[in-house]
Amino acid sequence: MTFKTMLASAATAAILATGAHADNPMVGGAEMYADKNIIENAVNSADHTTLVAAVKAAGLVETLSGEGPFTVFAPTNAAFDKLADGTVETLLKPENKDQLTQILTCHVVGADAMAGAIKGMIDDDGGAHIVPTLGGCKLNATYDGDMIMLEDEQGQTINVTIADVDQSNGVIHVVDTVILPAAK
Repeated sequence: MTFKTMLASAATAAILATGAHADNPMVGGAEMYADKNIIENAVNSADHTTLVAAVKAAGLVETLSGEGPFTVFAPTNAAFDKLADGTVETLLKPENKDQLTQILTCHVVGADAMAGAIKGMIDDDGGAHIVPTLGGCKLNATYDGDMIMLEDEQGQTINVTIADVDQSNGVIHVVDTVILPAAK
């Protein structure tokens, strides 16, 4: 065995020992580990502190730490910043827990859907695929090249900016806009 082979073997063993998926992208400056669940990874992302606070306020930590599988379209802090002033603060109040829960569960699908599978469903449906979420929202998924886009029930376009962040209980796709249910 050459030194180079030993070094490569040691690096592979180190990756396997830490649970890092060799192909998992960094998110919010943090390693994402395929053997950790959605919550265990999300709390380490500097770009998802608002999402983590919202998940806690909605009481969804246990659910998203569960077995799954889940696909989570995870909005960044910048996505939450696009909402009207005061919206996040209002949603985090205990009296608005039901509304917050619905919004958050509109970001969750009860399946493990990697980008390739989503594109396959879009192709099978002739260029667009309706994605039902656990919150009752129906998202219209399309893609252009490598970019997957979702349209929510308010007509907003949501772009997947980082796809295929493998988790022990599903997958995260980072998005640039908060998904909203239909206006009532």
